[in-house]
Amino acid sequence: MKHVKFLAGVALALGLAVSASAQEMSFFRIGTGGTAGTYYPIGGLLANAISSPPGSRSCDKGGSCGVPGLVASALSSNGSVANINAIAGGSLESGFAQSDVATWAYSGTGIWQGKPAVEKLRTIANLYPESIHLVASAASGIKSVKDLKGKRVSLDEPGSGTLVDARIILEGYGLKEQDVTAEFLKPDQAADRMRDGAMDAFFFVGGFPAGAIAELASQHKVTLVPITCEEAPSICEKYSFFASDTVPGGTYEGNPDAVKTLSVGAQWITSADQPEELIYGITKALWNDSTRKQLDAGHAKGKSITKATALNGIGVPLHPGAERFYKEAGLLK
Repeated sequence: MKHVKFLAGVALALGLAVSASAQEMSFFRIGTGGTAGTYYPIGGLLANAISSPPGSRSCDKGGSCGVPGLVASALSSNGSVANINAIAGGSLESGFAQSDVATWAYSGTGIWQGKPAVEKLRTIANLYPESIHLVASAASGIKSVKDLKGKRVSLDEPGSGTLVDARIILEGYGLKEQDVTAEFLKPDQAADRMRDGAMDAFFFVGGFPAGAIAELASQHKVTLVPITCEEAPSICEKYSFFASDTVPGGTYEGNPDAVKTLSVGAQWITSADQPEELIYGITKALWNDSTRKQLDAGHAKGKSITKATALNGIGVPLHPGAERFYKEAGLLK
């Protein structure tokens, strides 16, 4: 009897192994941003949610609710522009991008004027609003964007959406890039310079609370500077993708009052070359109940990622797989 049980056990183990190996494994990369921003941790949450490696326990048995056989990973990058270029070049399957940058890339306008339009760009979902942060050292005395004149200011690194928006904001307030001592650093690098007294202010576009800013505010006196269309109406007149936003009081230490600012949408984009069935499965996994729990518990901005706002502010066509899901979900006719 023991011998029979042993053989049965071997057969079961072999069967499971064959089943796991028979399930095709595929890989899916998500380009995010710098590790100190919001894209990177959100990307990690979504990569985990849509993954279901071969041999994983099924969703209905308490296992992964991702796409069967899929192994997704979040990769740090230079942000929106870099992610779009990587998707266009085939070195990334997907990535996050600001709504403004994605729209410009797809249409060949704005910062993409004179470059080939990225016509194969497609959207999976709008995720959450990205707030424009202008962080100033309290010692600098900067209270308004206009006060940046003559100051040492980081506009973020080349290839980032933040750099694009920082230039738009300077222009809206009547400043040129040459009016400031511009540097082009990631937010964590700019924060390090500010701690050392070598940086007066820096821009960052991302969901709040941003890790690099929260850490800086706990060690150094900083001020969030307001950015509004009341003060600079030409910004919102010329660039309709900006929305009014507010960073709640207490989000960052030493800043007890709410601060008005602007925001753009953070969107998950991919290529039209990605298989329809794969993107359908990814979109379905993104909006299942299991992912909802992970987003709510995993990051402060996760609660802002909702199916109800999944189609907000999209200027790039949906991927056919995503479009199929939203039609089935009743969000599209």
